[in-house]
Amino acid sequence: MARFYGPIGFVDTMKDSPDSDIWIEVPIIERKYRGEISRNTRRWDNGEYLNKNLNISNTISIVADPYISNHLNSIRYIKWLGGYWEVSSVDVSYPRLTLSIGGVYNGPTVETQGDFDEHPRIQ
Repeated sequence: MARFYGPIGFVDTMKDSPDSDIWIEVPIIERKYRGEISRNTRRWDNGEYLNKNLNISNTISIVADPYISNHLNSIRYIKWLGGYWEVSSVDVSYPRLTLSIGGVYNGPTVETQGDFDEHPRIQ
């Protein structure tokens, strides 16, 4: 069984102000985890786009720690093989968590986090 070691990205949301209905994303936090790759497959999907989409249907099993146990709902991506991949689902079977990863993640990461400070939010 192949091994995994790499960062998992967490993004929490909070209200812009106490009396507002606008939710914003707080800075991204990455934490490194070890695990095992229990399923390793890929497929090219034909979509509405000119190029086919690469989707991987991998599952990575990691040992849960208190941080990830309290932030299951904010897991956004995983960095694996030099790319960022969406975490599509989490199977909880303590003490392990099985992360299912799918398509390429195109959202903000820790590396791109500073890019958004150049464009302040309109108030």
